[in-house]
Amino acid sequence: MKLASLKHGRDGRLIVVSRDLKFYASAESVAPTMQYALDNWDAVFPGLNQIYEELNRVGGDALDQNKLGAPLPRSYQYLDGAAYVSHIKRNRAARGESLPSDFLEKPMVYQGISHGFMGWNETVHLPSDDLGIDFEAEIAAVTGDVPMGVSAEDATKHIRLFVLLNDISLRAIIPGELKRTFGFLTGKPASSLGPIAVTPDELGQLWDGRLVSGTMRTWVRGEKFGEIETGQDTPFHYGHLIAHVAQTRAFEPGSLVGLGTVSNEDSSRGFGCVGEARALETIEQGSPKTPLLKFGERVRMEHFDRDGNSVFGAIEQTFAVAAEVTKSAA
Repeated sequence: MKLASLKHGRDGRLIVVSRDLKFYASAESVAPTMQYALDNWDAVFPGLNQIYEELNRVGGDALDQNKLGAPLPRSYQYLDGAAYVSHIKRNRAARGESLPSDFLEKPMVYQGISHGFMGWNETVHLPSDDLGIDFEAEIAAVTGDVPMGVSAEDATKHIRLFVLLNDISLRAIIPGELKRTFGFLTGKPASSLGPIAVTPDELGQLWDGRLVSGTMRTWVRGEKFGEIETGQDTPFHYGHLIAHVAQTRAFEPGSLVGLGTVSNEDSSRGFGCVGEARALETIEQGSPKTPLLKFGERVRMEHFDRDGNSVFGAIEQTFAVAAEVTKSAA
């Protein structure tokens, strides 16, 4: 099943989207919002699925993705990891740092902003483009209720949906924050979600109960930047991250869990963020060559199945100065 949210107020209006992303139907008679659906998943799933089957059989209203916001604009919890080894290894090596000694024993996870997820094509407004603007291409799981103490093997049973995620990062701020050993904060502004949320069963063979396979393609400033296999090169899966955090807390429905920037050991496949490309350039050439993003520049990411079909729709965004900063300058 594929779901999305029309732009409306803070939480949007839930709709069901056809498999080919061409049509939609209102879900209002079953669940008015995505959060309502997640809170009442077992009760509403049959009704939503009936709408989905009918939509795929006879069609519906034409879908205009420009009218879609984030599928889940406000989340109870956003947890993001660094599970792809090549990504964290390259970034740390460029800073003259090694991997933590226990890196392969337990996942690295931080908690980011869980409110105000931007839609797939919203302009990203920031105070300055001297902050080292970067994108990070990810696939995030959306959970239902998760009990405290759940095992990694059982944790994935609580995943309700998957979404495309742009974890926006400010590279000029992050190193200083990490050196203070209190984690990310101002270096991680609000993130963006792709337009379509997809249930695990809808992914078919792309979902093996642990990882989502397929090809993540990225473009920076109109040029292809990455073509990354998402289901490999990580020792951790979604269940590991969920179970790691659930050691001391239960999850509310609508918690987002990302594995971090997708990355392959084979660097010829490109990159899921500019920072990793710069890190590899620093390692191999002594200094970074690829510039970070400036206002007016565009990034795009899209995940494809084995037949070349878009799974979650795309995220395509430009960057601009925040209105508040413009007013202050005036």
